[in-house]
Amino acid sequence: MLSSQTNPESIQDGITHENPITLEEFLENDFEGYEYVKGELVPMAAAAIVHGEIGVNVIIPLGSYVRENKLGRLYTIETTFQLNDRVVKPDIAFVSTERLSDDKLKGFSVAPDLAVEIVSPTDMHYDVTEKAFAYLKAGTQLVWVIEPVAKTVMVYRSETDFTLLTSEDTLTGEDVVKGFTCSVAQLFE
Repeated sequence: MLSSQTNPESIQDGITHENPITLEEFLENDFEGYEYVKGELVPMAAAAIVHGEIGVNVIIPLGSYVRENKLGRLYTIETTFQLNDRVVKPDIAFVSTERLSDDKLKGFSVAPDLAVEIVSPTDMHYDVTEKAFAYLKAGTQLVWVIEPVAKTVMVYRSETDFTLLTSEDTLTGEDVVKGFTCSVAQLFE
C-alpha cells in the first residue's frame, strides 16, 4: 500500500495512508503506474521482459480471433476498469461488442468480460487471488492468471470454480470468447 517512500509526488499532494484519496479523485486524475484499492494508491510492479513476452503471446492470437469474429475489443494495461471500490488496469482485458462504451475518452465504469493478469516477481499470491476475486465480484465472467515461473494459467470462473492449466493443457475462451483456443505452452514460447 501507499507509504511515504512509495510516491513522493502523491505525498506532496496530501495523499497518504492516513489521508486516502476518494474514488472520484482517482478517476479525475491520471495516476500513471497505480491502481486504486479501497481508498489507497497501489503501485503497479515494473514489468519484466518475460511479462511483456507473455502479454504479446496472449494478445496476438486472442486479438486476431476477437477481431476476425467481431466479438469486441482487447485492451492493454493502459486502460482502467472500475470494479466497485477499485480501479484496476488488467494486463489484458476483453470487452464484448454489446458492452463497449461510446465514451472512449475515459476508463470503463464496468468490469471486463475477460481479465488477464500476468504475475510479476513482486506480486504476492494473496494479492493476485484477491484481485481475481474482485474481478469476479464486479461481473467479470472469466479471469486468467498467468504464472511465468511455473508456466501455468489459473482460470477463474467464480470463487469456487477455478482450474489450474499446465503446458500440457489447452486454454479456451469458454462462453466468454466462444471458440478461442490456444495451447498453454504457446503463451511461454
